[in-house]
Amino acid sequence: MWELTKSFYFEAAHSLKGTTLGESSEEIHGHSFRAEVTIRGTPDATTGMVMDLGLLERKIAGVRKVLDHKFLNKIEAIGVPTLENLSRYIWDNVQGSGDVTRVSIHRDSCGESCTYFGPSSN
Repeated sequence: MWELTKSFYFEAAHSLKGTTLGESSEEIHGHSFRAEVTIRGTPDATTGMVMDLGLLERKIAGVRKVLDHKFLNKIEAIGVPTLENLSRYIWDNVQGSGDVTRVSIHRDSCGESCTYFGPSSN
């Protein structure tokens, strides 16, 4: 079994109310985000690839277009624009690109990240 990971970057702003960070979190502020989408599978006997990464890149391009240089609070499908909800949003929007096993979001400047492994089977 192999895992392939494709990373992409986007810049976006948000506002989060009710955190212990107080006013600095409640004010509109921006971050540089790095997202990683991981696909699991076995290489095809003919191509030698788990999947053609160009197919995944197309899905990612659509997601990036929605998120990059946007105010995330205005994107209803995300909900509250937390790392948790961003990772789930990306997961939902890259489906059909192979066996997606996880999506991670990083705010490297803050030393923060979150990984979503898909909906619980419970």
